[in-house]
Amino acid sequence: MEITLEIPDELSSPPFGDPSRIALEALAAKAYEEGVLSEEQVRRMLGLPSCWEAREVLSKHGVWPGTTMDDVLSDLEMLESLRAEQP
Repeated sequence: MEITLEIPDELSSPPFGDPSRIALEALAAKAYEEGVLSEEQVRRMLGLPSCWEAREVLSKHGVWPGTTMDDVLSDLEMLESLRAEQP
C-alpha cells in the first residue's frame, strides 16, 4: 500500500529526520499500541533486521512492548540450544 502526504517545502527537511520515515514509524507504533500489529509485523513494516530495533522504535514512540508467552518460550528454546552447544 502506498500513502502520499503533502508537506510544505519549508518543512520537508526538518532537523529531526525524514518526514516519511517519521510518519511510518508513528503509524507502526500506533498500530502496535492498538493491537493491530504484532512486534514482528512492526519489524517487517519498518524493514528492521531484528526485534531489538523494532523495540527501540516502539519505545521511542512511548509504546513499551510486552512479553508474551511465545516470547518466553522462544527465549527458553534459544537458551537451551545455546546450552546444548557448550562443551
